[in-house]
Formats: sequence, C-alpha cells, structure tokens
Amino acid sequence: MQTKKTYTVQEATKKLEHYCAYQERCHQEVRRKLKSMHMIPEAIDVIIVHLLQHNYLNETRFAKTYVSGKFRIKAWGRRRLTAELQQKDISKVNINQALAEIEESEYIEVFNNLAEKKANSITETNKYKKKQKIIDYLLYRGWESHLVYEKARELFG
Repeated sequence: MQTKKTYTVQEATKKLEHYCAYQERCHQEVRRKLKSMHMIPEAIDVIIVHLLQHNYLNETRFAKTYVSGKFRIKAWGRRRLTAELQQKDISKVNINQALAEIEESEYIEVFNNLAEKKANSITETNKYKKKQKIIDYLLYRGWESHLVYEKARELFG
C-alpha cells in the first residue's frame, strides 16, 4: 500500500511560497494545491494568511497579470477574460481594475488584427458560412457582440 506524503505546516508553507513565487496564483489555485497535499482546513487557512501577509498571494496582482497575458498572447476579449476570472472567484473590483489596464486603442487594434487574420484563413467559399465562422470564432474568444457583428458586416458585407 502506498502511503500519502504528509507535510508539516512549515514544509507546506515553504512549498507554497515556491509555488506562488514561480507564477502568479489565485486563492482558489492555492487552496486546491493545499487540499491535494492533504492539509487540514485550519492549516490551509494559516498558510493562506501567511502567503497574503508576505505578498506571495495577491488577488489584484493576479488579475492584472492574468488579463494582460491572456489578452496579449491569446487575444481574448473582455467577456472571456471576465468569465474566466469569475470562475476563479476573483472579485468584481479586481476584475474591473484589471480590465481597465487594457487601453481602448490597443484593444480595438488586437481585435481587428485577429478578425482579419481569421478571415484570411477561412477556406469556406459560401459567403454566409464564412461570415458565421468568423462570428463564432470571435464570440468564442470573448469579444463583444456589437464589435463582432460590425466587423463581420465590414468583412463580408
């Protein structure tokens, strides 16, 4: 029979300090990691408080980093970013603060580049199917519907 590795609070705290220092984490990820380490609820709370006090865990910083990365690398729109952060139990205040960091001009530029790149890659010959494919693609990426439909009309009439 395989025995589970057990950790003292100090060992778990050190492990989680490295876990949080390596990459920004949200509270939910840290809590899940501690549960996977078979820590008791009281120990989890003590460790999370320690991480917060020593600035290893910061929800505002996490939200800003997450939004910045997903927007610049994956070209996600505001709706998708908001939904993903809500799924991670990030507060509305932090979500709005993080989204405010995206400049409107950059947002529109990324949207236009993404739409045009996708439009050029669609091999469909039927104009209506082509239009529907780009609409589906952009909505899935979380771009606002008014932008998506406007761009689809502009590209495919």
